[in-house]
Amino acid sequence: MTARILDIRFEDFQSWGWDRIQPFFEALEAAPLTAETAVDWLTDWERLSKLLAESYQRLYVGTTVNTADKATEERFFAFLDTISEPASVANQRLKQKLLDSGVEPKGYAVILRGIRSEADLFREANVPLLTEEEKLTNEYDKIIGAQEVMWEGEARTIPQMNPLLMETDRALRERAWTLRAERQIADRAALNDLWTRMLSLRRQIAANAGEPDFRAYTWKHHKRFDYTPEDCLRFHEAIESVVVPAAQALYEKRRRSLGIDRLRPWDLDVDPLNRQPLKPFTAAESLVASAETVFRKVDPALGAHFADMRANSLLDLDSRKNKAPGGYCTEYPIAQKPFIFMNAVGVHDDVQTLLHEGGHAFHVYEANSLQEYRRVEPPIEFCEVASMSMELLAAPYLAASQGGYYSESDAARARVEHLEGALLFWPYMAVVDAFQHWVYTHADDAMDPANCDAEWGRQWDRFMKGIAFDGLNDVKVTGWHRKLHIFQIPFYYVEYGLAQIGAVQVWLNSLQDPAKATANYRRALALGGTEPLPALFAAAGARFAMDRSILQTEIDAMMRTIETLESVSA
Repeated sequence: MTARILDIRFEDFQSWGWDRIQPFFEALEAAPLTAETAVDWLTDWERLSKLLAESYQRLYVGTTVNTADKATEERFFAFLDTISEPASVANQRLKQKLLDSGVEPKGYAVILRGIRSEADLFREANVPLLTEEEKLTNEYDKIIGAQEVMWEGEARTIPQMNPLLMETDRALRERAWTLRAERQIADRAALNDLWTRMLSLRRQIAANAGEPDFRAYTWKHHKRFDYTPEDCLRFHEAIESVVVPAAQALYEKRRRSLGIDRLRPWDLDVDPLNRQPLKPFTAAESLVASAETVFRKVDPALGAHFADMRANSLLDLDSRKNKAPGGYCTEYPIAQKPFIFMNAVGVHDDVQTLLHEGGHAFHVYEANSLQEYRRVEPPIEFCEVASMSMELLAAPYLAASQGGYYSESDAARARVEHLEGALLFWPYMAVVDAFQHWVYTHADDAMDPANCDAEWGRQWDRFMKGIAFDGLNDVKVTGWHRKLHIFQIPFYYVEYGLAQIGAVQVWLNSLQDPAKATANYRRALALGGTEPLPALFAAAGARFAMDRSILQTEIDAMMRTIETLESVSA
């Protein structure tokens, strides 16, 4: 059996139907599973799982790089219906076989804990519902990906409008922001309809699994063993008391610098000193070339990883019509390669996004050193430590003198923007997370999108102080429509807030000893999913925490650094 599974070529496998795949599951179910055979058995199972995962990922990527590609969408949906669903049922039998065997190979305890949670949550009745949910997330991509406006006779995607919000002409910014907002609001009814279908489906999934609500279901699904929903609510309170005042001070400083009476939403991206927008690159190739140099400065091995991605066409970076929104890094587990997707339009945020997704990519490369049967996905929270830490570790090399993008003053300015953005992110993260806690514990109310609008508005007013939305209430309260995580990856957002706490600690360590901080970072990435979340943080030189004390320490350090960098960038 081992030779047969390990010898399957992906090029052959991706064309197989379930009739060709099922016998391999049946062979694993029938095979003896003892302490002596466990490693071989698990290696076979992991290989089969990765063949399926790579088939899924290749098709999923195809639907995002071109949301109008009907043929790829049909193949993706067919895979979900005819292969993913029966494989889910077959995998459940193998999980139960492993759990019933009592076998626990060396270094497998944390992985086994996750398998046990998955097995406990599994219900066969949910298999087709989860497939339907996946299809609905694709519908969200199509709605958002089709959004386009006409600007001075030229068709532009929503991301392509973003650079206009950095222009020093305030009237132009307002016009661009308003045009973009009007186009997004035009899909309000379509997104509300999609939302009610999604929420109804998620409520049924939770009920089928015997969970009191979808929040409880998600906690098990995401394997959140190291913190509770109540911890998240306390995290929100800590952000409200420690970060919101600092964010409000930053917004007030921006208002004074711009010399305006009130800070409006189209005033958030322009340089506060009315300098021209940072322009790090004009073509994606220069974005990529400088990124490789920057990564090599952080660590030569990381630079080599990124060079491998360039050589193997594992980057899709430009924004274009009918491309899904956002950015991501995914993994092709058979090829043992990552793939980065984003919507670059020539602004500094594109640099930050590529550095961020590069951190995810390095996680894939570093964890490839694990034994095959232990090479499972790390906790999502630590995946984001990998990405957010890389943004900060790479920051000292943004100047052209280091191979980066900018003059010394502009590099300092970019770092100020990044640190301010990181600080301002925590309150926004709290809006998104608090909104989702309300949604899934008040599902009857949340079935009415108008109630969701009201709740988003309440949370926005709680955390996002200092921005005037007078006369723009419809845009403000529908902000949840434009956060893809709410539609596509429910409850995936607090991870960013927790991870940023870890990433800032990695950065602070690097100010003392860059080589040691980077070595710890790589060592933690190489652990993959074999250790619990607090141990992964510790390996990276950080403490897993979400309280006022650690937030205050980090806010103080970030504000001091911002002040120092501003003297260079002025």
